Amino acid sequence: MEKTGLDRRDTDLRVPGGAVGTDLTDIMAPRKITIRELGGCMGPIWSSYYGNCHSLLGVADVFLLPQFMMDASNPTQLSASCVQLLGLLSAEQLAKASVLILFNKIDLPCYMTMEEIQSLLRLPDIVACAKQNITIAEISARKGTGLAGVLHWLQDQHRTRG
Repeated sequence: MEKTGLDRRDTDLRVPGGAVGTDLTDIMAPRKITIRELGGCMGPIWSSYYGNCHSLLGVADVFLLPQFMMDASNPTQLSASCVQLLGLLSAEQLAKASVLILFNKIDLPCYMTMEEIQSLLRLPDIVACAKQNITIAEISARKGTGLAGVLHWLQDQHRTRG
């Protein structure tokens, strides 16, 4: 699992074997926003955290709650992440959560284009059928590309729910 903390851009983002456990990160933007990151291996118990989830950020390759990240350089991982994303979107407790799907690693030479990703995941169909309002963004957690937009999205969601 990769760490995607907005304040950790200069660190090595690869953690071999995936994250284990849970991690809380507070971001001051301008009010405190708490992000709970859950390791992918904790997927079977993610639902125990849904009740307090207002926003879901999706990142493939990195499974985060409220962030769920997709590795745009790895088609096999994208497929597995899509299955998990569909599970999250179908959870009744998350029906009103705002969703941000992040396609990470756009800085890699083997990065798939957004058109390839959308085709592989059938993303337009997912967005059309989802109960949630879904936003999509491309980022490079390593280089920090797109992270300002993620922070802006978090602020907007926090203001709406605040």
